[in-house]
Order: sequence, then structure tokens, then C-alpha cells
Amino acid sequence: MEITDIRIRQVTADGKLKAYVTVTFDDCFVVHNVKVIEGKNGAFIAMPSRKTKTGEYKDVAHPINSTFRGLLQERILQEYQKAAQSPVQPQPRGDDIDTEDQE
Repeated sequence: MEITDIRIRQVTADGKLKAYVTVTFDDCFVVHNVKVIEGKNGAFIAMPSRKTKTGEYKDVAHPINSTFRGLLQERILQEYQKAAQSPVQPQPRGDDIDTEDQE
């Protein structure tokens, strides 16, 4: 499986959330709302998730092995660093993102 496109939407609000990412695989499958989060030990990615009835968050889509997860995180963070060096375009916060095309 090849990562064929990564789109970064930087978040301008203060906080740990730095960007939302859309990743396309093999030019035929897309995953929206991967998050770039700034942690104590640097940036990392969080996969898209939904809140369950019990209040837990469960990933909607995620890598099934650590090798691919590492590759995915590396590629996303490379693109995030490139985008972070460009002027920031204001982007909506998570609760403002249109998810109509994601259902």
C-alpha cells in the first residue's frame, strides 16, 4: 500500500492539536481527520476516532502493525514540518470541520 497524497490543515488555536491530516492510499482510499498532536516528547499522530456510549474513544481506522504505523507517522510528520514552515492558512477547529463527505 502506497501513500499517494497527504494534505495538512494547520490549526491556529492554542493547544496541543496542531493539524488535521487527510491521507490518500493508492489514489483510491482516503482517511480524514488524522491529527498531529504536540506531546511532551514531540509531535505524534492520532488516528480518527469516535466516542462510544461509555465515553471511550475508539479508532475508526488505524494501522494494524507497528511498522506501517511508524511509516505513516514519519511521512505525515515530514509533510507537517513542511507545512509548518509555510504561512499558516486559518483552518476550522475540529468541531467546525464539515464531515458530510465522510459518512
